[in-house]
Amino acid sequence: MLVHIEDIISKAQAGDYAIGAFNTQNLEITLGIIRGAVAQHSPIIIQISETTIKYASLKAITHVVTTLAKNESTNVPIALHLDHGSNFLSVTECISAGFSSIHIDGSKLPFDENVNLTKQSVEYAHDRNTWAQGEVGTILGKEGLVKKEKNLIKPDEYMTDPEQAADFVQRTNVDTLAVSIGNMHGIFAGQEHLDLKRLKAIREKVKLPLVLHGASGVDAKEVAEAIKLGVKIINIDTDLRRAFTNFLRQTLQANPTETDPRQILSPSIDAIQELVEKHVKIFGSAGKA
Repeated sequence: MLVHIEDIISKAQAGDYAIGAFNTQNLEITLGIIRGAVAQHSPIIIQISETTIKYASLKAITHVVTTLAKNESTNVPIALHLDHGSNFLSVTECISAGFSSIHIDGSKLPFDENVNLTKQSVEYAHDRNTWAQGEVGTILGKEGLVKKEKNLIKPDEYMTDPEQAADFVQRTNVDTLAVSIGNMHGIFAGQEHLDLKRLKAIREKVKLPLVLHGASGVDAKEVAEAIKLGVKIINIDTDLRRAFTNFLRQTLQANPTETDPRQILSPSIDAIQELVEKHVKIFGSAGKA
């Protein structure tokens, strides 16, 4: 069932666990995500990016999520969220489409411009009973920075500054805050490591639910520590893409004459479900629906 994100996050705060925010791009990935949530009786967030909207169209992908949430998860709450909205138009369109939460990402802008864009989006969202997520700091990967060599980028150049985060929250009135603490977007060699000391400092100054983007490559133990330090939403995208495409390749190689898309895509749906089940157990949300 589709619910407002506040219903899910308020319970996560009270229960000291986190909610998985899973990106979808199509029908099959959405099916896998929802089936995983239902199997573990876990509340989840399904999020859609601007690139997915461009690929599938806002109306089509929104209907896919809302229809499946209504019919496949009658007893499991699901919230719909815009991931990495880059402009005010994206915010307004997704709110009109029924999203209960939007992410306005001005983190690549100068700080004052980020504040202004975020504040404008927050005011618009709140007037329409929608939550708004802001972002301070730059997350490595698709946002333009990749750590290829040791010490190539100094942490303070991209990670979230606790004082700045507090100022941002006070000036924008966001509902949730995405932070950069060593997490990275995309696929990288090696293991990501979170700056938990920095996260603790942020938490001391910001009492809102914190959001961890780029969590696909983070160790489960560090995720658990981050949850204790105030992270209540954890975004997963790369893991899902990798699982879907890897199983698709394997299925095609093993069945070169198969022409039924349903047979070809079903193993990938199952792989998504298995991965979602794994993550919600780590996040502590299994059995919380």
